[in-house]
Amino acid sequence: MTTPAPSLRSMRDLRDLTPARVGLGRAGAGLPTKALLEFTLDHARARDAVHATFDVASVISGLGDLGLAAFDVASRARDRSEYLRRPDLGRALDQASQHVLADKSGRPCRLAIVIGDGLSPTAVHAHAIKLVRSLIAQLAVDGFEIDHAVVASGARVALGDEIGGILGARMMVMLIGERPGLSASDSLGAYLTFAPMPGRTDAERNCVSNIHGAGLGYDEAAFRIAWLVREGLAREVTGVALKDESGGGASGASRQIQNRHDKSEI
Repeated sequence: MTTPAPSLRSMRDLRDLTPARVGLGRAGAGLPTKALLEFTLDHARARDAVHATFDVASVISGLGDLGLAAFDVASRARDRSEYLRRPDLGRALDQASQHVLADKSGRPCRLAIVIGDGLSPTAVHAHAIKLVRSLIAQLAVDGFEIDHAVVASGARVALGDEIGGILGARMMVMLIGERPGLSASDSLGAYLTFAPMPGRTDAERNCVSNIHGAGLGYDEAAFRIAWLVREGLAREVTGVALKDESGGGASGASRQIQNRHDKSEI
């Protein structure tokens, strides 16, 4: 019995289902020119995303348009080069920022949000404000508001722990640019930590990742984040002890917001 040769159509179908580089073909011992040029372009986009300038003023202005009075802080990394070479410096606030946050603390803070540049300022500029807009609507379904909004330069995920600790936040949501890849250079991630403080581990966080144009949409991401905020506060835990069982996705998110609007009209 002979095994039939693989269908060429099946390879084309596979390429339609994934952004991964499969079935590229070959030219002699190398890649076809088109595939090589596309690889080189995506690699350049990823490098550019890492080294892009973080426009703090633009992000603060965007948050202001949403009714959030944001302020900026910085990590101990003095420049982008040091940030990339010393990840530990991106996890700790500089002294001036500690004083700024201390002046803002003192009142009860249930929920704080930090927008950090991370490894892709490009992702933050493209998606953060649009995501926050959807998130505000989702949080309102459960009666939650964002008490503090912070924009952090030279930020790693764990920087949110120190920020949240100084502000006395019960729940911290950290939006940050994820490490660029060859299929997405503008992917945004959201990290949630209950009772943030220095020393928290990644096992104590929940993550909603891959938020970008070809990945997770704003409404669905906001729906998941809002669910984790609500359940994390109710159960007083995040991380491995809090499984994302939000379900529903974007359609469920739209239904919840619409139900809230309908009730407000009664």
